[in-house]
Amino acid sequence: MTGSMARVWGLLVQEAYLTRRSLEIFFDIIFFPLMNVILFGFISEFLGRGSVTNNSEFLLVGILLWEVVSINQYNVSVSTLWSVWSHNLTNIFIAPVSIVEYMTAHLVAAVARTLIVLVVLAAGAQVVFHFNLASVGWLNLVLFVVNLTVFGWWIGIVLLGLIFRFGTRVQAISWGVIFLFQPLTASFFPVGVLPEVLQKLAWALPATYVFEAARAALTDPAVNWHAAGMAAALNLGYFVVAGVVFRRLFRRSRETGQFARNDL
Repeated sequence: MTGSMARVWGLLVQEAYLTRRSLEIFFDIIFFPLMNVILFGFISEFLGRGSVTNNSEFLLVGILLWEVVSINQYNVSVSTLWSVWSHNLTNIFIAPVSIVEYMTAHLVAAVARTLIVLVVLAAGAQVVFHFNLASVGWLNLVLFVVNLTVFGWWIGIVLLGLIFRFGTRVQAISWGVIFLFQPLTASFFPVGVLPEVLQKLAWALPATYVFEAARAALTDPAVNWHAAGMAAALNLGYFVVAGVVFRRLFRRSRETGQFARNDL
């Protein structure tokens, strides 16, 4: 194992211990999402009664896939706050750990947590509401998860840069800002429900194409390559921009001494 891989592995081990020992993380990425599935599942069951189109399935697929975005963003940005709160952030970078290795470890951990939670939530939806997430088609499901994962990543990377630059003063946005994207990406309803101005903004976000394609796949599981391609292209562009923004914020954090003060 090379030195770089060993350092990434060491950070992943730290993530595993943090996940195993933290009750807060359990509630944030397991309990609350499961409660969301159950709560909105019952609401959607009620809305779906007597409906010509199965609104309950539309809501359930949106709820389940939204957790892919939420958990990835959470792991990339909020996980760093645990190091800040425990005054351990500087200790990590005292070791020969580069920012690329640090980010790689968080992205890998985000994917691992997402897959585990998604399996748990999908199983819960199957048992309680008899909804099979795989009914959208396995290839579709893979494309949806990949695009939503990258969507959550670049949002988390920008938020992480803000945390490095401004410290715990902006920690609230690590939880709150993601919910601004819920209506804008039409995660629980068709884009056509939005006002015309917001529809234009919605189509500028990659997740919108995913959720629209996911709802369509409930009736026709054929892959919507246009939607998948648009989501991937937008994600790539935003990911590059997010990397540039993060790099500038991180550099400024070190220049101003904020990075060191984050552990105080």
